[in-house]
Amino acid sequence: MRMLRSTITLAHSLALLVIAGFITPNTVIRAAQLNGEKVSIHHVESSNCKECHKKIYGQWKGSMHANSTALKDPIHGAFYQQVIGDPLKEGLRKNGKYPVCLQCHAPNAAKDGKTKLDSKAAYSEGINCVACHTLKKFKGIKSPSSKMQLGISAYETSTILQGANAFLHEQGEAGDKVRAAIEESGDLNPHLGKDNQGNSYLSTEDSKALDFPMEKNTLFQTSNVCMGCHERRNNFLGVPLCATGDEFIADKSNETCQSCHMPVNDGVMDHSMEGGHSVAMLRRSIRLDISSVSKGDKLAVEVTLKNNQPHNVPTAAPFRNMYIKVTALAKDGSVVWRNFEKHPMKEEPKSYFYYHLADDEGNLATPPKATQVVADSRLRAYEKRNIVYEMPLKGLYSVRAELYYNLLWPGLVKKLNHLPDKLKSAKRIAWGETVIGCIQ
Repeated sequence: MRMLRSTITLAHSLALLVIAGFITPNTVIRAAQLNGEKVSIHHVESSNCKECHKKIYGQWKGSMHANSTALKDPIHGAFYQQVIGDPLKEGLRKNGKYPVCLQCHAPNAAKDGKTKLDSKAAYSEGINCVACHTLKKFKGIKSPSSKMQLGISAYETSTILQGANAFLHEQGEAGDKVRAAIEESGDLNPHLGKDNQGNSYLSTEDSKALDFPMEKNTLFQTSNVCMGCHERRNNFLGVPLCATGDEFIADKSNETCQSCHMPVNDGVMDHSMEGGHSVAMLRRSIRLDISSVSKGDKLAVEVTLKNNQPHNVPTAAPFRNMYIKVTALAKDGSVVWRNFEKHPMKEEPKSYFYYHLADDEGNLATPPKATQVVADSRLRAYEKRNIVYEMPLKGLYSVRAELYYNLLWPGLVKKLNHLPDKLKSAKRIAWGETVIGCIQ
């Protein structure tokens, strides 16, 4: 049934915002009419997309993109408060400049140069639907004058919504299925302003105010759509922090970011965009094998880690880390030997995988205060690393190896003790066991 013109709302005209692939922000303001008031496209809330895109909206709502701001991400929020200030205050500046972190974490606010992140829903939504679906062209993270341009400033943006395949993902029967799932009437397409027969269902006046056409843009089928925020990020002292893109580019992989982080499901790209906060994603990232051989009265246990990713693991936030816990057990299950007592950082560095940021004296420093990188023991892209542990053979029955992943360094866990336990606790992401038998 065709909608009456008088009932067409912005929610309907934004219905297909997310149906094409993955994109990001827009610097050009496009006016739309909402309840008689002019509203810029980057002020449009993602809830307007929910009516037709329920599944995708739900995926996005639970993603780190939707929770990217200092208001919703406790870890980012803690550093933001320390370095920038209160995200509920307007006019914040760092060294007299607009906070660069907002270019990625709150792109809609960055377009307006605002820092009070609760002043508009589209600001507090972080990387929302419109922020991701108005990127036109990737300019690179360095300007012609070699200055860093991050987040939305790394892109040319359009007043017209952009999508990997315009409004369709599939052709034929598969395409019909997608359309039927998102178009209540079966023939309306608010991104075209016309029905499937080419007839306009909006008056000329309404079309100018409410229609949101969508252009096909193959940028979304490349990793460049992610690189504005994920290629590289230095702190204010010039020390490299997040550098996933650099790692990915150096590996010269033929994969795209989307192939892992936005897999296609029922003809539509998954907008959960899972990463380091997802145990399921982490478990797919690393393979762990364990084997052993006796050498006189000693047992040599070899633990092999294989990074299946085209970038380092851990990657992104520099305080993410992993460690291997090796435990030798007697037949009754009691512990006979372990590779460390408290933490491997000092006790057994070969079992600890991290990005070591330090101050001028070489002491471990938080990202905002780091002046140098003194060590990097993370697994490189597709790296296979063998680590050997020797232990007394007597009394052993089995040896277990477990790989744990942390979002924070141990010191940060203590400093940020107010954070939820799920962000502070280690996650077991790989494990294996070798049975020696009953040894006298």
